[in-house]
Amino acid sequence: MNFDREKFNAVKAAFTLDDDALRTMVEDFRADMRAGLAGEPHAMMRMLRSYLGLPSGKENGTFLALDFGGTNVRALRILLKGGGDYEVLSKVAKPLTMPGLYDHISADATAEEMFDFLAELIDEAIEGNRTTPYLLGHTFSFPSRQTDIYNAELIIWTKEFATRGVEGKVVNDLLKEALARRGMTNVTPVAVINDTVAVLLAAAYKNEHTYIGSIYATGQNTCYYEEFADGSAPATIINMESGGFCNLPCTKYDDAIDRESEKPGAQRLEKMVSGRYLGALYGAALADLLGADGIYPFTSIELSEIVADAYLDRHSAGAAIEAKTGMTFSAAERTLLQELATAVIVRSARIVAATYAGIIQHRRGEDELENQFIAVDGSVYEKVPLVAHHLRAALDMLLMDEAVNVQIILENTGSALGAALAAAMTETK
Repeated sequence: MNFDREKFNAVKAAFTLDDDALRTMVEDFRADMRAGLAGEPHAMMRMLRSYLGLPSGKENGTFLALDFGGTNVRALRILLKGGGDYEVLSKVAKPLTMPGLYDHISADATAEEMFDFLAELIDEAIEGNRTTPYLLGHTFSFPSRQTDIYNAELIIWTKEFATRGVEGKVVNDLLKEALARRGMTNVTPVAVINDTVAVLLAAAYKNEHTYIGSIYATGQNTCYYEEFADGSAPATIINMESGGFCNLPCTKYDDAIDRESEKPGAQRLEKMVSGRYLGALYGAALADLLGADGIYPFTSIELSEIVADAYLDRHSAGAAIEAKTGMTFSAAERTLLQELATAVIVRSARIVAATYAGIIQHRRGEDELENQFIAVDGSVYEKVPLVAHHLRAALDMLLMDEAVNVQIILENTGSALGAALAAAMTETK
């Protein structure tokens, strides 16, 4: 078909953020950080304290890690050797739901059933040992109200979880009770952390001067090390819940995705940048361009395939688009539709870069920018074409001459290693 080139230019332009827009975003993001830290009611980001500092790098000993971030749960026994070195001694991974056999995440499941299942996993990881004392760290990636490193109370289930009797309870208490029912009194849960905090801990253990940890995957969130320059509180890692930032130049396509989401009005930044929504954003823009109703259901994987097609006729990109739309396009049109997909991805990377720049500027205050690392984990950063390149380019633009002092590193061992480190760090608190 022949689509309107003028309309195409307008749709593509909607996803184009110039450098001035990014600089404004940095300042707005910093302002909301300050508001969140001050506990102001209008703050968009939660700025949750983790009650943990950074690891020294000297942590050593054998610790247990429970990685509970979705339907697949892992229990590990990890030997920390100090100096950033570690060894996974054992690992057990199982899904919380198995069709026809069991389902621990449905509304029919109980807290006791779920946590007995977790205790069983941990038992396998320690091979039935009932004598060696173990401290356990727990990466728990659900909205929680935390008052110290042990006490994390589940506020509300997300990710389609509906297990009864967990919301409003301290998850470590539930785990401790399940371990006791199994006779595992030698295992002591001591720490609960968010997955972004786990990424930062793991990276900082291996790389000194790592102050920012970020998940850039199906969802998007960032944490950082806050030193409270005014001395108002002890230094700690802050889980920002940055996906909740909303002061952004949203398009009508963002608004459409937001309206169709489980929680309209919430997590606006996450809905503009994360893997869960990138394909749908492209589908909304494409439907508008082609005069179709609704949103074409692209996934971020399909979006990646469209962008990755380097052949002159863009046959693979065209096939993916034609399968969703039922329309055929010329090679020139396929190239334009690929450009639109690229614009959606590049905008995502530039927005995330602006949040990192905001954190860096907040931390530095009036000081010179020291050499440091940003640790990122997640499928969008690691696997979606163009993301890492454009994130780096936007950060370079925002930090100018000082950008050379900031390195971005991939950290994909965070959830488990970070949990083990959190347990180890309770010994030295």
